[in-house]
Amino acid sequence: MNYDIAVIGLAVMGQNLILNMNDHGHNVVAYNRTTARTHEFLDGPAKDTNIKGAESLEEMVEALAVPRKIMLMVKAGQPVDDTIDALLPLLDKGDVIIDGGNSNYTDTERRVKTLGEAGLLFVGTGVSGGEEGARNGPSLMPGGHADAWPLIQSLFQSIAAKTDSGEPCCDWVGDGGAGHYVKMVHNGIEYGDMQLICEAYQFMKDILGMDNPTMSSVFARWNENELESYLIEITAEILAFEENGEYVVDHVLDKAGQKGTGKWTGISALDLGVPLTLIGEAVFARCLSALKDERLVAATVLSGPTPSHLAQEEWVPRLGKALYAAKIVSYTQGYMLMRAAAEEYDWSLNYGAIAQMWRGGCIIRSAFLDDIKAAFDRVPELNNLLLDSFFQQAIDEAQEAWRNVLAIGITQGISMPAMGAGLTFYDNYRNPTMPHNLLQAQRDYFGAHTYQRVGGGDARHHTNWTGEGGDVSSSSYDA
Repeated sequence: MNYDIAVIGLAVMGQNLILNMNDHGHNVVAYNRTTARTHEFLDGPAKDTNIKGAESLEEMVEALAVPRKIMLMVKAGQPVDDTIDALLPLLDKGDVIIDGGNSNYTDTERRVKTLGEAGLLFVGTGVSGGEEGARNGPSLMPGGHADAWPLIQSLFQSIAAKTDSGEPCCDWVGDGGAGHYVKMVHNGIEYGDMQLICEAYQFMKDILGMDNPTMSSVFARWNENELESYLIEITAEILAFEENGEYVVDHVLDKAGQKGTGKWTGISALDLGVPLTLIGEAVFARCLSALKDERLVAATVLSGPTPSHLAQEEWVPRLGKALYAAKIVSYTQGYMLMRAAAEEYDWSLNYGAIAQMWRGGCIIRSAFLDDIKAAFDRVPELNNLLLDSFFQQAIDEAQEAWRNVLAIGITQGISMPAMGAGLTFYDNYRNPTMPHNLLQAQRDYFGAHTYQRVGGGDARHHTNWTGEGGDVSSSSYDA
């Protein structure tokens, strides 16, 4: 039998993707560097299936139909390059290598170029949804060498999650590292969503004095309106989960981990000059949470207000509106970043299709994404989600509650960095006159960096502010 595809790497994601492929009629070869892991898989989850195990790369490659398709589910970074190097002598021109890990898009750009020069088709694909998504239908975001897409399209779209209308949550994203870039932004938005939910949780717990079952019921109700999403759904379940008569969430240390994709998103935003403020605050909030020992010391010497409990019936609806408004800004900033990257790297991104890719299978899947797709269906070249009529109205209806919630958080001493960053961005974005005329004057004063005059076009000017600086100015550039 000539097999359709091989998967290298039998950790939980690799195993579940293989089982998913098998369920959809694809003949798969499984390989792991540790042979014992391959046998465990074949004797366990893959027992009585058509899945073939290979004990060497040579055996794996030999079993594949031409052009060969090989998917790597190994740790990002050097292990990907090492696996590619081991495969190269065994492959022919036109064969396809797919990296399904959380690789940095810059690595994918490099690999597409290098392998393309050798006649191989490289694809970097985002895979979102965790182990459940991998098994039952993930969101897939492939990009790389465009000639590879016709060879893998039917397989990828068959195993992907489906929208309510049956559309696959998978489409070709673009050239080079576009697929992994979109997955990176997905993860950045995921950081934002999770932080916003945590801020709402702390507001309910510390300011409204709500217990876990009551908070769980609020999140469950929110999951029936415009906030419906996977993360809201699981938050309701987490808050209600008990073991031995105790709520597990209360015994989880408040010290968050991260794998780097949120940080990469922030770095890319800085490189491209995109104000990704909400997601940036979400990343920094995790960093601050990791300073647990320092925070325990600080709590004994630094003072602040003691929260007083407010009326739940009055503030829970306001909090829901604030969460929704901030969520709009989070996605707005994510889409701004993708648009800037598309211009920088000459990618043709379909923003409505990306919303559909995220509609099912992935961690940020939500009903809200239908509204984003509809916005780009109305105006495919929409420059900013806040300029769409639907989202304008949504913010208008929510912003009074948003402001009230943040004001209470500040006066009660509860930190809401992501929700606050969202409102700050909104207020600056809608303001035709920010105070940065003064900042630019300061730059010209101490560094002769020049400035543009109101109504003066692109011409640069320098003022001798002290009478002693002379008329020589520095070169003008934007970092």
